[in-house]
Amino acid sequence: MDLDRALDFVREHHRAVMLTNRRDGSPAMSPIVCNVDADGLIAVSTRETAMKTHHLRRDPHVSICVLSDAFFGDWIQIDGRAEVISLPDAMEHLVEYYRSTSGEHPDWDDYRAAMVRDQRVIVRITPERAGPDRAG
Repeated sequence: MDLDRALDFVREHHRAVMLTNRRDGSPAMSPIVCNVDADGLIAVSTRETAMKTHHLRRDPHVSICVLSDAFFGDWIQIDGRAEVISLPDAMEHLVEYYRSTSGEHPDWDDYRAAMVRDQRVIVRITPERAGPDRAG
């Protein structure tokens, strides 16, 4: 699948499952919400203390399976490399992520305080491959 088509799908469908690799190489999966940022990278908000954050800092290889709202409808898998950005550098990325996924926040100062309190990070995924290219 063309990466531009895959990113268009992510712009419309935000629910996904992320696959990271544990230290022993076994898979670890997490439900996530994702979107595409202004640089064309897939953005995910998570916590500094989340296991997926620890996994991605050690091994940046990541796969996500993005699902349509109709669970048995269209879906795509995107494989790529992740970068974890911590606060304070993550703050404007987190604001952009919220805006692109949910619109304007009623109180941006409160939102920013919650991001600090929750130890949020932004994960930015550079897509390298997407599929499937056929059904069946």
